[in-house]
Amino acid sequence: MPELATQRIQQLSQTDAFQYLKELQRGIEKESLRTDTSGLLAQTDHPQSLGSALTHPRITTDFSEALLELITPVFPTIDGALASLDEVHTYVYSQLDNELLWTASMPCQLPADEQIPVARYGSSNVAEMKTTYRIGLGNRYGRAMQTISGIHYNFSLPEALWPHLQQQSTAELQALSLQDYKTESYFHLIRNFRRISWLLPYLYGASPAVSKCFLQGQQHNLQALDESTLYLPHATALRMGDFGYQSNAQNGLAICYNTIANYIETLKQAIVTEHPDYQKIGIKKDGQYQQLSTALLQIENEFYSTIRPKRVTKSGEIPLGALQQRGVEYIEVRSIDVNPYLPLGIDKDQIRFIDCLLLFCLFDDSPKCDADDRARIDANFKAVVNHGRQPGLQLQQRSGNIAMTDWAEELLQGMTAMAKHLDQLHGGDNYQRVCQQQLEKLHNPALTPSAKILADMQQNQQSYFEFALAQSQQHYANFTQAAVSRELMDAFQSAAKESNQRRQAIESECNIDFDQYLANFYQQYQQL
Repeated sequence: MPELATQRIQQLSQTDAFQYLKELQRGIEKESLRTDTSGLLAQTDHPQSLGSALTHPRITTDFSEALLELITPVFPTIDGALASLDEVHTYVYSQLDNELLWTASMPCQLPADEQIPVARYGSSNVAEMKTTYRIGLGNRYGRAMQTISGIHYNFSLPEALWPHLQQQSTAELQALSLQDYKTESYFHLIRNFRRISWLLPYLYGASPAVSKCFLQGQQHNLQALDESTLYLPHATALRMGDFGYQSNAQNGLAICYNTIANYIETLKQAIVTEHPDYQKIGIKKDGQYQQLSTALLQIENEFYSTIRPKRVTKSGEIPLGALQQRGVEYIEVRSIDVNPYLPLGIDKDQIRFIDCLLLFCLFDDSPKCDADDRARIDANFKAVVNHGRQPGLQLQQRSGNIAMTDWAEELLQGMTAMAKHLDQLHGGDNYQRVCQQQLEKLHNPALTPSAKILADMQQNQQSYFEFALAQSQQHYANFTQAAVSRELMDAFQSAAKESNQRRQAIESECNIDFDQYLANFYQQYQQL
């Protein structure tokens, strides 16, 4: 059992600072495709009543004009974050015109790749850059891949807790500035999360199957479940596998999380180093941008990671520049499938478990990684997303192979220690109960969401598409039957109006052409 994490949480529990753990900071971003009522990808524009996707703080789009992203502010309570997510869903559903939100990670029925609409944000330089980046993604990887939905979980510790944690740390860490200590601690958390990132897909993965139309003729090793569905018998989260939001071009990319300097340098090199395949595409064709650059990555966001260190950027600022100047502000967990059974795709219990997992990663020992470690991390993650429920599945550790269930049980013991202390703070036994439920999933894989989905499809004789459409229709009915308060309607209508005004102001302030804007943007990488 991991002893250090238990010792550190125990040590903290004996101080007044322990109370600050009640105020963990959480924000949620949830993606959902808009479809017509029959489950075909919507070809309509982003609804005007939802405001500007460029500037609205709560409602935007991701890759496609049809791929909504619903955002909460940061909350110190789980209830607050989920209530906020519920509100934005309620408003959006009230504004859909003969359309549904697709409430599963793997997409609905897709048209031909070129008919998947890329998101548009207006005529400003920042808007054109966002659209051009997406055109580049489509040219590099195909547009279908970008229609996958997920949930991003933003997490940080309350500011008041950090000085106390630093006092409990080593003399070397105590000598750092507080911000440098926070940055070091978040990278410590990230390294540990990456080592055990396979655990979330096993316990919560909800994408074991996909409609054939998603693959659009590309090579694969999936099996046919029925005439329109492909799957792997023991898969947990195909969304995170080779057919999901991954990139073969990035297979050799060795981003290093040992220090912030390592991270910035290795990610910068991927953004400034030309890639032969992308040089063939070119930047412009017949005067039209085909991508932002011909480098391995156009920008930081193109690196498809399970977790990211984050810092809110200023207008026009590159994310790596923000991190270098001001350090890590929070982390973003990106390996969470949308659970098709849940109205919001996620619930309180899952958040409780993720919080236990992240605190465990923060408090446990976190050695630096080398190339062999990175290879093991990637191999373990791939094994679980493709074959996680396979009896006897073995994963790799430095000391040799280990049964996935044995490793997971050891980890869950450590997380249960976190849970006991969180229950001590909040009262009740919710955190320990959730950890116990995860242990039960280890011993009975039929309890996992991925297994339940396949079992329900089989029992109801449904294809993946029919299953996901039925879930989407059910959530649509529940949300649209709920009364929308006048106060909620007024608040979102005001936000939509203000977002359009901000977009217009940004467009009116454009004083350089897009070529120059782009050159100025990329110049920042040379200054790192």
